[in-house]
Amino acid sequence: MLLENIFINKEETPPLYRQIYLRFSNSISDGRLKPGDRVPSVRALASELNLARGTIETAYQLLINDGYLIGRGAAGTIVSPFIKPVPPISTTPLSSLAQNSLVHSGEAPLPFQMGLPALDAFPRKLWNRIASNELRHSFLDSSICPDARGHLSLRTAVAGYLGVSRGISCTPGQVFIVAGYRACLDLICRSLLQTGDSCWVEDPGYFASNNFFREAGAKLIPVPVDGDGMVVEAGIELMPDARFAVVTPTHQSPLCVALSMPRRRALLDWASDQESWIVEDDYDSEYRYNGRPLPALKSLDVQNRVLYCGTFSKVLLPGLRLAYLVVPEKLVPRFTEMTDKMHSHCPHLWQVTTARFIEGGHFGRHLKKMRDLYSKRRQLLSDALLAKLADRLSIDHQVGGMHLLARLGKGLDDCVISENAQRAGLSVQPLSRSYISATAERGLLLSFTNVIDREQAAELAERLAQAFVSQ
Repeated sequence: MLLENIFINKEETPPLYRQIYLRFSNSISDGRLKPGDRVPSVRALASELNLARGTIETAYQLLINDGYLIGRGAAGTIVSPFIKPVPPISTTPLSSLAQNSLVHSGEAPLPFQMGLPALDAFPRKLWNRIASNELRHSFLDSSICPDARGHLSLRTAVAGYLGVSRGISCTPGQVFIVAGYRACLDLICRSLLQTGDSCWVEDPGYFASNNFFREAGAKLIPVPVDGDGMVVEAGIELMPDARFAVVTPTHQSPLCVALSMPRRRALLDWASDQESWIVEDDYDSEYRYNGRPLPALKSLDVQNRVLYCGTFSKVLLPGLRLAYLVVPEKLVPRFTEMTDKMHSHCPHLWQVTTARFIEGGHFGRHLKKMRDLYSKRRQLLSDALLAKLADRLSIDHQVGGMHLLARLGKGLDDCVISENAQRAGLSVQPLSRSYISATAERGLLLSFTNVIDREQAAELAERLAQAFVSQ
C-alpha cells in the first residue's frame, strides 16, 4: 500500500491514532490491502506522516488486537492471512464497463484480429540487442527534453526509406514522428481543419479515420468505391469544394483494391484546383504479393497537396506506437508550431531503436521475409475457408494487404455472423459496418497474419462455420 494513500488530517476528530486505524482497516476490508501484504514500519510511517512514533504504535497495536495485522518482530508487520476476501458489491465492475468501449483493451489478441503483424515472426533477439545497446550509450540524449517533431535519426531514416521504397522525395524536416495513425490525424486536424469543413471519405472506408474527422468537426461526404478505388467523379459531383479527401490508394480499406492511375491524376488535379488537402493513409503498402509495390500518391504530388501518413504498427509492432506524417514544405512551420504545443512525444528508446533497425538494413530484410510469410498464410486461410464454407462465402482475389475479404452468399447477415463469431472468441468484423451510406455489401473481414499452419487454419475455419449455424 502506498504511503500517500494514508492521508491524516490533524485538525479533525477522531484522534490521530484512530484515523490511522480506520485508514488501514478500511483498506483491508475493501481489498486494497490483501492478506499477506507488508505494511510500512512504525518508523517509516511516522516519518512519512510527520507523527510521533507512539501514535503509530498505538494504531498498529489496535489493528493487531482486532485481527487486521500480524506483527512478526524484525520481519515486519503484515496483513493477517486469515482475513477473508470481501465479496464483490457489483457483478459489473466499473473497469469492465469502461473496457467494453475500448477498441484496444491491451489484452491478448484474438484469432482474425485486424491490423496485427505476425507476432511470432518478429525478430525479438535482434531488436532487443539494438535496444539494449541504445540504453547503454544514449543516456544524455534520452534525458533531455526531446524534439517535438521526433528524433532526428528516425526522421532521417524514414525520409531515406520513403525515397527508395515509395518514391517520395522529402527531407527529414518534413517528417513528423507521432504516436500512431490517429495521432497523425490529430495533428492534421489541429493544424488545418476548421469546424464544418467538408471531407471526402471512402465508402466503405476505415472507421477510425471517419470517426476521427467527424468528432473533430468535419462534415463527412461518403464517396463510393469500386474496383478502381474512390470514384473521384462522384466526389466532385457530391461536394466539389470539399476541404479534405481521405484515401487509402494502395490497398483500399477494407476492399483492398488499388486507386487506378487515371483516378490518382484526377484526385490530384481536383486538390490543386480547389486548394484542398489529400490525406494519404499508406497503412500496409509494403505487403503486395504479386508484382512490385505501387508508388505512393505522394510521389506524384507536384502541387504539394498530399499529407502522407505511414505507420510501423503494421510492419513491426503496434505496441511501439510509432507512425510518421510527411507534410509539404510550406506547411512545416505550422505543423512544427502545433506539434510543439501538443507536446506529445513518442518514447525515445523505440524511436532510436527503429532508426538503427532501418539503418542496419534489417528493416528491408524483415519486410521481404514478411511478404513471403504472409503470402503463404493468406493461402492457408483461404484454402481452409473455401474447404469448409465454399457454399456460403467467396474470397476476393487481391494482390496485397493483411486481411481477407470473404463475401457472403445471398440472405446471410454479416453482422449476425460476426457477433456469433465474437462470442466464440473470434475477432471477425462485418464489411457492412464500414459503410456510411444505406446501401452496404455483406462480407467478413479476416486477418490471416497470425495463422501459423494448415492445422490452425482448418481449426479456425471450423469455429467460424459454427457462427453460420443460425443463418
